[in-house]
Amino acid sequence: MLTVNRYKCCYCGACVSVCPTCALELVETWLEISADCRECGICTKICPVGALEVEA
Repeated sequence: MLTVNRYKCCYCGACVSVCPTCALELVETWLEISADCRECGICTKICPVGALEVEA
């Protein structure tokens, strides 16, 4: 499961641009994760503040 630490996230949109399934969407100041997320972890590597985490 992909989780977002809302206290760390600066809503830059970097994760949205690298998601291969377009499962992430930046809506104003909120990051939406759709059911299309495959938990590949690409977004976690690109996040500049470490706000995303794939939990087992």
